Amino acid sequence: MANKRKTKKSAVGKKTAGKAKTTKARPGAKRIVAQPAATKVSLQYVPWHTIPLEELNPLLQRQFVVGQEIMLARVLLKKGCIVPEHSHYNEQVTYILDGALKFWIDGKEIVVHAGEVLCIPAHMPHKAEALEDTVDLDVFTPPRADWINRTDQYLRNEK
Repeated sequence: MANKRKTKKSAVGKKTAGKAKTTKARPGAKRIVAQPAATKVSLQYVPWHTIPLEELNPLLQRQFVVGQEIMLARVLLKKGCIVPEHSHYNEQVTYILDGALKFWIDGKEIVVHAGEVLCIPAHMPHKAEALEDTVDLDVFTPPRADWINRTDQYLRNEK
């Protein structure tokens, strides 16, 4: 037997599925629905070997791909590389492909090994050290504007 959904008229006179909303329209008020800006989204296929390695300092290199609301970075850290304490408004997921990173985060020391993941909430200060040569994939949402604009001085040997 087909599953039929009941439709009811809401207080503003539109049919809705399931429960009716009980909002009342003010006399003469118009309902405005914001439409997202019309932007063309394009598919990206990007082999890592086609992206030049950006050398941030002698122990740290990276590559990244940027989508509309997400960024994927491949980060190469030599043993002993320190990523100074920093925070950002972006959520971050770190996945270690090879090697190990020691994080100082949320009052703890956490070692993340190959095959392990660390989810870092927005605005949470963190620092990391490569315990061995490490390949790390970092996912950020939204994309890191400071990385895109190359204004991430904390990672570079610049003051």
